[in-house]
Amino acid sequence: MRASHFLALSVATALLGGCAGIRSDQGYVYNQELTEAIAPGVDNRDSVKATLGTPSFVGQFDDKDWYYVSRRTDRFAFRQPRLTDQRVIRVRFDEFGNVAEVVETGPELAVAIDPSNDETPTLGREKSFFEELFGNIGSVNQMGGIAGPPQQ
Repeated sequence: MRASHFLALSVATALLGGCAGIRSDQGYVYNQELTEAIAPGVDNRDSVKATLGTPSFVGQFDDKDWYYVSRRTDRFAFRQPRLTDQRVIRVRFDEFGNVAEVVETGPELAVAIDPSNDETPTLGREKSFFEELFGNIGSVNQMGGIAGPPQQ
């Protein structure tokens, strides 16, 4: 009798262990003290890199903005991950490479994107199947270029 109780307890413990929550940290390891140590007008690119490390990414159009992104999610059993904390630190530099501004945002700016039917909505024109299939007929000349005025 004791062996069957012990076996049942062991199986129940193993099954419940699979339902444990999983915490996942992604990106920059956030540290408030290090973030507050960056001072506009005092620090430069080298000191920021020495303090915070390499940025998660640099501004797309110029390299004056460095971004440090930290994200924490929790997942319970087989459910979708749930965002519990997110920090984005933007360090903006002036034209001389000195820190001009440090801005920190939290999870209030995080947006959950829910794809609908695996399609991305666009503002373009909706084409039918046949327009997609036959739409380019006549728009390309025989030489493989775009149709235009005849060459002489």
